[in-house]
Amino acid sequence: MCKQAESTRRQFLGLTGAAIALGAGSIVTVRPAEATPATLAAAIKNVVGAAEVRTGKVKLDVPPLVENGNTVPITVSVSSPMTSDDHVKSIHVFNEKNPQPNIGNFYLGPRAGRAQVSTRIRLADSQKIVAIARLSDGSFWSASADVVVTLAACTEELI
Repeated sequence: MCKQAESTRRQFLGLTGAAIALGAGSIVTVRPAEATPATLAAAIKNVVGAAEVRTGKVKLDVPPLVENGNTVPITVSVSSPMTSDDHVKSIHVFNEKNPQPNIGNFYLGPRAGRAQVSTRIRLADSQKIVAIARLSDGSFWSASADVVVTLAACTEELI
């Protein structure tokens, strides 16, 4: 019985491999290799909706010039007392030219102590980084920075 099950499994895998090789089972999703200012605006609108985004309260620390886009340090801090009545609910980081414009979403509460997040990101090219904070009163605040990348990340060479 095991031999028959093994034979059936092999036949199935062989037929599946043949179908994929012929393209019967493949689905191709085409998306742009890099985002555009329009996709950046759409990603931001997806987070803030129709709300006004004001400049201020948010500090975005990112080096203005990075040698290697594979690991770029970034820190976002927001001026907030972080009390139950007045705190940062979320911090969202966006970029202008990477394949995915929304780098990260960080959710905070009054017990976080301070409104600050730090991470490392990959940048495909020199571009604009935008950080947006949502406060507990429903307001949105932002900061942006331009980063020059000398050696881009997220690149693939075609052979």
